[in-house]
Amino acid sequence: MRNHVRFPRVQIRVRLTDQGESRTITNKPIGRAKGLHLLFATGKRPNRAAIREFVSAHRTLSLSHDPFDDTPVQLVSSNGEPIGDGVGAQVGVDDQLWVELLLDGLAFDLFGMAPGLASKNPEIGYRFDLDQSLGSMRLEGMHLVPGQHLAGGASSMPVMRALLSLARDFIHHFDALEAVVWEPVGSAIGRRYFESVITAWLDGGAFPALGLTAFRETHDGALESVGLDFWIGQELRIEPPLSTDRVEATRLGVRLINQLIIIGGLEESERVIAPDGNPLVMRPSRNRRYVRVARE
Repeated sequence: MRNHVRFPRVQIRVRLTDQGESRTITNKPIGRAKGLHLLFATGKRPNRAAIREFVSAHRTLSLSHDPFDDTPVQLVSSNGEPIGDGVGAQVGVDDQLWVELLLDGLAFDLFGMAPGLASKNPEIGYRFDLDQSLGSMRLEGMHLVPGQHLAGGASSMPVMRALLSLARDFIHHFDALEAVVWEPVGSAIGRRYFESVITAWLDGGAFPALGLTAFRETHDGALESVGLDFWIGQELRIEPPLSTDRVEATRLGVRLINQLIIIGGLEESERVIAPDGNPLVMRPSRNRRYVRVARE
């Protein structure tokens, strides 16, 4: 069972401009669930108006909350002096703007709209369909994550499918969206590849293992998945000498990850047939953290 952490909330004292009284409102919680980063060409991040246009073009999507659409407010300093003419006039490079999007009854938070601060780009461990490093591409990020009320099921399959579907729709709508970073793996994925594999999966095809998971070589020559535990609580480990041919081992890993996603992990040993026709056995490790694959 996952432990949930309560994050602190930021409080801002404001004066309602149409009532002349002071109140305290609570801003968005600082802590965020894992999701993905939408990376745009420099200076091309959408603003609130562009997000509204995006929402209006999708039948099943709505803008469920925009903090700056509430009653006009005026920021007030600690000594009671007003700051500027209102929240809308104060939005700028020192703020990170966010909205809540509702897709099929599931809420997602989008941070980093222009003209506010871009979201900080995450560490990248793997690249798919990207020839350049993100640093050399000079991209600006927006962070898309499950809403706070989904904390108990933020990593569930229905929520993740909706999140990835929403990111795919962003690619369809915004030509300046160059890449997506899948946070649980740290994988940067080019727009064309992401759109292709996510669409295929959402339409009933294979799970996009190369992107939503990755592979690494261990010190003892095995080939291990990275990020599969986010989905099923286990990583895949292809043991030597089955892992000697890296290309064939990766192909096998992609096939087995799709199977493991479908069944939701492995509790008992199971026999499978390799693409070359040889029998293999998959068995959970003693601590249940790995699914180990070897020749029978």
